[in-house]
Amino acid sequence: MKNNILGKALSLSFVFIGATILPALGADQPAKPNRPAIYDTKADGRKQITEALTIAKRDRKNVLLQFGANWCGWCHKLHNLFQSNKDIAAFLKSNYVVVLIDVDKVEGKQHNADIDERYGNPSRFGLPALVVLDAEGKQLTTQDSGKLEEGDHHDPAKVLAFLKQWSPASKGEKPLPQKSR
Repeated sequence: MKNNILGKALSLSFVFIGATILPALGADQPAKPNRPAIYDTKADGRKQITEALTIAKRDRKNVLLQFGANWCGWCHKLHNLFQSNKDIAAFLKSNYVVVLIDVDKVEGKQHNADIDERYGNPSRFGLPALVVLDAEGKQLTTQDSGKLEEGDHHDPAKVLAFLKQWSPASKGEKPLPQKSR
């Protein structure tokens, strides 16, 4: 009987200690950020690109494909930079049609794998990966976005230099003036 009571007391002690210590150990771990979905996980990349090329032809712009996935922190960082940096946002708006191509793997299958393959598997560099197309759909370049990073962020100067290098303006073409839509 003594052994049974002692065993129960020890078991309860371990449960109590575990319940007290384990959450405290996890408190040092950063919580996973709750990011909004920026990639459409159901979108057909082929259709997205076709629609973007129609706009690019009409407005004399290039198409910027950003291959990524919603779980990718660097994808969110680049997307946020595109929106928050006023120089980059203005340059993108004037010169590019931006398309976010989801290439997440679900149950062993990569979404938009055919699009990734069509453009030389840019996701092989990691995510996000960038591809620039002219208004006719010709692939101009593929960029490992890691080369645009500086420490824990994308360097705005490197990003803007890349965008300028591959814009229609770099070829002397002028995009059509923006109309309010």
